[in-house]
Formats: sequence, structure tokens, C-alpha cells
Amino acid sequence: MNSRRKVIFLVAAVSLAALATPNPASSEVGGLHLNLTPFGGYGDWAKEINLENRAYFGGRVGVGVGRYLGVEGYYAWMGTHTQYGMGDSLFFSEGLSNTPQNGIDLQLYGADLVLNLIPKSNINPYVLGGWHEEKVTSDGPGVKTFMNGAEFGGGVKIGVSKRSAVRLEVRDKLWSFGDDPAIPDPPGNDNIHNLFYTGGLQVSFGGSSGSDADNDGVADSKDACPNTPAGALVDERGCPLDADSDNVPDGIDQCPNTPQGATVDARGCPSDADNDGVPDGIDQCPATPGGTQVDARGCPADADGDGVPDGVDQCANTPSGARVDTRGCPVDSDNDGVPDGIDQCPNSAPGAQVDARGCSADSDNDGVSDDKDLCPNTQADVKVDAAGCPIELTEREVELLDKGTITVREIHFETAKWDILPESRPVLDDIGKILIQWPRLRIEVGGHADSRGSDAYNLDLTQKRAQAVLEYLVTNFPQITREQYTAKGYGERKPLATNKTVEGMAKNRRVEFKVLNTEELTKERERRRLLKRGE
Repeated sequence: MNSRRKVIFLVAAVSLAALATPNPASSEVGGLHLNLTPFGGYGDWAKEINLENRAYFGGRVGVGVGRYLGVEGYYAWMGTHTQYGMGDSLFFSEGLSNTPQNGIDLQLYGADLVLNLIPKSNINPYVLGGWHEEKVTSDGPGVKTFMNGAEFGGGVKIGVSKRSAVRLEVRDKLWSFGDDPAIPDPPGNDNIHNLFYTGGLQVSFGGSSGSDADNDGVADSKDACPNTPAGALVDERGCPLDADSDNVPDGIDQCPNTPQGATVDARGCPSDADNDGVPDGIDQCPATPGGTQVDARGCPADADGDGVPDGVDQCANTPSGARVDTRGCPVDSDNDGVPDGIDQCPNSAPGAQVDARGCSADSDNDGVSDDKDLCPNTQADVKVDAAGCPIELTEREVELLDKGTITVREIHFETAKWDILPESRPVLDDIGKILIQWPRLRIEVGGHADSRGSDAYNLDLTQKRAQAVLEYLVTNFPQITREQYTAKGYGERKPLATNKTVEGMAKNRRVEFKVLNTEELTKERERRRLLKRGE
């Protein structure tokens, strides 16, 4: 490790030691005061100078005018040797005689103006500038030289007590040899830079040390709050600042925007015992269960008013008045889809269709609930069995169930047209009321004619008349599903009697309602047979 690295290492070590010093103090006292600084250092001569680099020692005496500005003088000495003999000059050149090395003694002195940049801080950088002179004496007889010029530099003062500071510094001493003809190959008036590194201890006398026992930056003589906690920010009186009024000073407070009234810990952060996001001291419901959503007061929110807080409530939109379990979900004892508390018929049979009140739905008012009613469109005041189907059947109902066909000759149309005459509408209404009672039947509406007119004409006419009947039923009986019904014209092709007599032709002019899925009729017949056996 060369000499310059040694100096840098020494400066770094001293700096770290100063920073580790407990209760750091200001690096500079105030008022008019005297500074004494013993120091040691290392001289690093420019390559043009015929001197070896060596350590040197000395002292400084300075007068401080306040904390920022000072004037100081110094004196130091160094013992060294020339590098290549003395010759006639300290300036090294090719013409320098190759004589043996000479011992050299130097006396270094000068005066500088010093400007402190951050004097109230524990670490205070400073700059300086002034004049210097070096008296160079050789051990040869009668050899004495004086070198002088401007100097400048800077350093740092690190406070270690109220009146002392470690001082680390580097300064540049400028030498100029001019145009002296006695010097071989003189460098003219160019400045040559010689660097000097020093470390010392500055001790101050007089002035004002600005004693600050609690290190809050306010002198004890002005500190109205002398026991301020370390790290707290203070006002000009030395009293702690507390922007959020939580009794933890700013600078220490790690949560500086605590809401007014909140309870805080030693760090100034709000405590929240129930972890609901509302600080203790503000929380009006301090024992909220974990996971519960709360309002600004810290009380559980319950949007659906079922007594189970939001965040815990797994059924968040419970109807008003419904009874709920611990999860906040409606209780439905009879499993009818209407919650207990709202259900006005709480003991509905399993599987029963119910209305909004929870009572069994009975669309046709026959006393059989819709979910069990096999004949859901029973006419009013008709006696029904347990399946909701009529017990007392009309002649046409018997015809439909027994034969699978209802034959009607009382449906009349305008001559050669398919417009239904008004007097036929009551007949069609009776037919419609019968058909809607068995919604599972598939029905064909068939139109039939006598033999008058051509076959093609009769086929077209009966098709249109059958379609007109179907449209009437679908329009006037919404319970009829169009997909279950078809219309077909047979013309004169399926006569029931001779077309040679008036009576025969009258029988052949008809509309038939024929069941296509006869297996449903078989089921109905068996059901009615068993019903009669049980009566």
C-alpha cells in the first residue's frame, strides 16, 4: 500500500470513529473564539520537485468570528531528502547533477481564511484559501531556499464533544520557479501543485458552545422543553411538534396522519384490536368478529338487515323478515322456496308448488295444488279427484276419453268460405274448455265435407276450415300449446254416411278433434278405472 493510500485509509478510519461517537456535538462553537489544532500529515510533492514524499507535523492557531468564518495561521516541519542530489535547484530536470542525495529540512508556515459550510452539524465540510511559504535548508553548507505562493484546500470537521472536533484536510501548495536562469530548463511561471494531507484535533476556547443536552438543535439556554426524546422534531422553543396530536412527536411518529382520537402505540401507529380497519379509540364496536365489514364507526354493516354482518353473511340479499342461520342464509323448514318468517304456510307438503306467501298454488282453484294436478285447467265448480281431474264428465268429455275423438257438427261456416259463424262460437268455447283440461294430449283438428264440389276443392276448403278452428282455440284459450295441435282437411274422403241423401250429407259435414297420442288416453282410462274401484 503506497503512502497516499495509507493516508486515505487513515482519514476513513478516523471519520468512522467520529461518526460512531455517542451524543455527537456541533463541530464549531459560536461567538468570538480561539481554535488550536495540532496535526500530523503527509506531503506529496509534484513529480517535478526533487524531494521525497514524507510525513510532517505542526499546529494551527485560529480565531473564529461566529460559527462560519475564521482566520488561522500555522507552522509545521518536515525532514526529507532530495531524490537525485541537490545540484543548484529543487526543480528536477535532465540537467540536474547526479550528485548523492542531500538531507533536507523544511519549515512550512502560512495563513488562511476558513469558511465553515455546515458549522452546526456534527459533520461540517469547510474550504480555505491563503498564502504559504516553505523554508528549505540542506545539510550542505550554506544552501537555503524559500518557496512561497498561494494555497487552497478543504476538509471536514467531525464534532466529538462540545468544544472539540476531528479535522481532516487536504491543501494544495502552489510553487512557481519563474524564469531564473540559474535553474536548468526553468518551467517559467507555471504553478506546480504539491498536495498535503493532514489529520488533527481542533480544540476551541471561548465563544459559545451552544450546549444542547437533548440534542434537539435548540441551545439549553433557549430550550423550553429540555428533555425532548431523541429524533423528535421541535419548534423554535425546542418543544416537540405533533401534527396529528397523538402524543407521539413528529420525527418519531411512524404514522404521521393518525385520525383524531385514535389510540396509538409507541411508534405513533393506531392500534386496532379487532382488526376491522377502524382504530381503537374511534371504534364504537370494539369487539367486531374477524372478517366482518364495518362502517366508519367500526360497527358491523348489515345491508340486508338479517342480523348477520356483511363479510360474514354468505347470503347477502336475504328478503326482509326472513329467518336466517348463522351464515346469514334463509331457513326454509318445508323446503318450498319461501323462507321461514315470510312463509304464511310453513308446513307445505314436500314438493308442493307455492305462491309468494309460501302457500300451495292452485291455478284452477280445484283444491289440488298445481304440482299434483294432472288436469290443471279444470272448469270452475267441477268436482275433481285426487289428481285434479274431473270426476263428473260431460258427454263430450266421455266421448274424448273413451273414443279418442270428439265429433262436432254444430260448427258452421259461411257458404263456400271458412269464416266461422257467430252461433258456432259457444260450441267451440265448450270444446276449448274440455281440451285444456288434458294438456298432455296431442290433438288433430280435422275438417270433413260432403261430396258436393270437386275433390280438390273440398280438400282445400276443409283444410282452411280446420285451420280456422285451430286458430280460434289458440287465440281464445292461451292454455293450449300450439305445438300440441295440428289442422288437416280431409275433404269428402272419409264419409260416415251416404252422400246420396240429405241426412247422409249432413252427417258427413263435420269437425273432428282426434287424439294422436292414444297412450295418454290408456293411462287416463286405467286411472279412472282404479278410482272407481276405490270409491
